[in-house]
Amino acid sequence: MWEQAAFNRRRISREQGVIIKDWGGRLPIALAYPNSYYLGMSSLGYQTVYGMLNGFPEVVCERLFLEGVSGPRHGDRPERNRRPRSDMVSEAGARHALSLESQREVREFAVVAFSISFELDYFNVVEMLRRSGIPLLARDRGEGDPLVMAGGPCVFANPAPIVPFFDFLVVGEGEPVIPALVVTLHATRHEKRAVVLAELAKLPGIYVGGLSAEPVRRVWARDLDSFATTSVVYSSETELGDMHLVEIARGCGRACRFCLAGYAFRPVRYRSVQSILSAAEAGFGFRRRVGLVAAATSDHPEIDELATGLRRMGVSIAVSSLRLNPLSESLLRALVEGGTRTITFAPEAGSERLRGLINKQVAEDDVFRGVEMAAGLGAKQLKLYFMVGLPTETDDDVQEIVDLTLSCKERFERKRRGGRFTVNVTPFVPKAGTPFQWEPVAAPEDIRRRLTTIQAGLRRAGIEVRAESVDWGVVQAVLSRGDHRLAGVLASMPDSSPAAWNEAMAAAGLSAQEFIGQRSFADKLPWSVIDLGGSVEAIRQQRDRALARGQTG
Repeated sequence: MWEQAAFNRRRISREQGVIIKDWGGRLPIALAYPNSYYLGMSSLGYQTVYGMLNGFPEVVCERLFLEGVSGPRHGDRPERNRRPRSDMVSEAGARHALSLESQREVREFAVVAFSISFELDYFNVVEMLRRSGIPLLARDRGEGDPLVMAGGPCVFANPAPIVPFFDFLVVGEGEPVIPALVVTLHATRHEKRAVVLAELAKLPGIYVGGLSAEPVRRVWARDLDSFATTSVVYSSETELGDMHLVEIARGCGRACRFCLAGYAFRPVRYRSVQSILSAAEAGFGFRRRVGLVAAATSDHPEIDELATGLRRMGVSIAVSSLRLNPLSESLLRALVEGGTRTITFAPEAGSERLRGLINKQVAEDDVFRGVEMAAGLGAKQLKLYFMVGLPTETDDDVQEIVDLTLSCKERFERKRRGGRFTVNVTPFVPKAGTPFQWEPVAAPEDIRRRLTTIQAGLRRAGIEVRAESVDWGVVQAVLSRGDHRLAGVLASMPDSSPAAWNEAMAAAGLSAQEFIGQRSFADKLPWSVIDLGGSVEAIRQQRDRALARGQTG
């Protein structure tokens, strides 16, 4: 354990902005990210909660990570490659769970708060609880154990597979929940466990299994300018360590039918240009590169003014990906001039038919225009994202991924010889709360065959293809639409691998097909305990409209 403590002390000595508070009289909260420090410290949501909690004088919040978990392969979307590792060995060689700031054991904290954004991190939640010595299941915890809670997109999309591990859950965005949550936890810190949970169940946006009225309504922040969402701690040992992250918008108005962000974070809200510029300026002492965070950065109604203002301030700009329609030339120019080498677009599907079906409002000409603009402005690398296994997808649709990419490469090289081209392909996973929540997952053998088609068609043209694991895609799909029985499967696994998962599922008398097959509209869905704020009928109408388009072309 001393080795892990020494490792943590060395790590925080290399950080800027770390918050270290005395424990005297304060409510101690361990903020747990169920993956590596490398990924966790690049999560703006995680950093925001850390800063918010420590902003309360009565709270001391310290960070907790699971070391020994590899991040995504270079260049992959973090949200699309979260496979856990089976060799859960700490970087420091220990298997203890110690907080980063004070190197205390997790059991010393009053509350352990998990931030969960990806289903495959459920395996890591279980491992972190095991390392801490806290009973895995909430029903087995006693008065001397910490309260274990969780928040994040997975939690308010479909919490069913992980509900048994947690004493309570936050349903929705943290900003409107955290103040009342802190007051309640601090006021009841000397009460019995049952009393605390009963008080928590009265709060908006809090789900306590067996106590909360169902469904629990998602809560959301109405005025983004009323609080800051920026980097708090800076470290070069993270995925985005060279940036000061600033949220510019939340939610997405595009309503792509496959995308959880468009449904779980609605309505779309934008920060004012002045507040964004002020937030960017606040990070000058730490970083001169600003990462603009939003589901759709270029959809900000004042994106040209924002890009111009940031460049005038002398900072360089980075974004995760760019919308193709509309595409802001001012933003694209600012990215390239600021040193961004790789421009990323996400057509998601190769054919016009499928892009229409998923409500991705991007025509082929939009893709070509974006590629030519990026090349003309001097981009050195282009990256395209696609999915395979979408509803009604055919082999012809997959071939159109190949054809579209080859055409893009040809147009790119007309203006920029020697540029690098990369394609990322991921299996489609239907998400709870979206119009495709009832749709089946494509057969693994079909996904593999279609991935082979893409790889064979593009690699001969010198285009690098990075494909996600089909086996892990199936596991993610099961967890995305699963129920409470999966908690027992997660708890029983000796290690995290697809083979171990399949064995544990079989031992529990479960099969993947019952979770990833076609769902009936008559079924009570496991995630019906959560109300995201939109009617099921409206979501179903979007689904019917999509499939009607898929049939008619």
